[in-house]
Amino acid sequence: MDSSISVTTDVVIFALRGDDLQVLLVKRKLQPFAHQWTIPGGHVIPHESLEDAAVRVLFEKTSVRDIHMEQLYTFGDVKRDPRGRTITVTYLALVPGPLAVEPGPDTDDTEWKSVYKLPEMGFDHANIVTYALKRLRYKLEYSAVGFRMLPPEFTLTQLQRAYETVLGQKLDKRNFRRRILQAIVIEQVNKRTSGEGRPAMLYRFRDDAVSEVKTRRLFP
Repeated sequence: MDSSISVTTDVVIFALRGDDLQVLLVKRKLQPFAHQWTIPGGHVIPHESLEDAAVRVLFEKTSVRDIHMEQLYTFGDVKRDPRGRTITVTYLALVPGPLAVEPGPDTDDTEWKSVYKLPEMGFDHANIVTYALKRLRYKLEYSAVGFRMLPPEFTLTQLQRAYETVLGQKLDKRNFRRRILQAIVIEQVNKRTSGEGRPAMLYRFRDDAVSEVKTRRLFP
């Protein structure tokens, strides 16, 4: 009986597009789960760090590189991979908008898909995306992690829409603005929007608004 254990890394990348939260998926060419959607991932090479493996497989599968990633969770269900016992260390990445992607040699296609309308997925990757969304919502409620999903400068309306899209619920406008300003994680940039409609004040996240530092909960 083969008692060997394989180690892989998988990467969940979230981006906002309009009023939708999307995740980057790849369509596999090879079995198992050929022609099904998965998150980008692959096996760790001996003497390669987990983070280096995540960076490498992401680029090989999607051509995406140079993005901030943080370790999310380790998934090790005995039957998660029909080829044998496989433990995967997952990473989470947040980007301001959907990046240009290109399928790798063992990938049929790459697409940004709505997290609220996920296709049928191979392995346990649907569960991984669901867990990543849960963690993102938690971080968004307690920290300034949202800055990674927005342009450098934004209006309070854009910020609220981003939070609502990720949290999956409407937020009271007055309460949102009061709480986000009280948290002291954003600041005015002394500029307003231009074009049609009433000009709106622009904001940016403060340099010291580190996403890992928890504050009081912003939104109940």
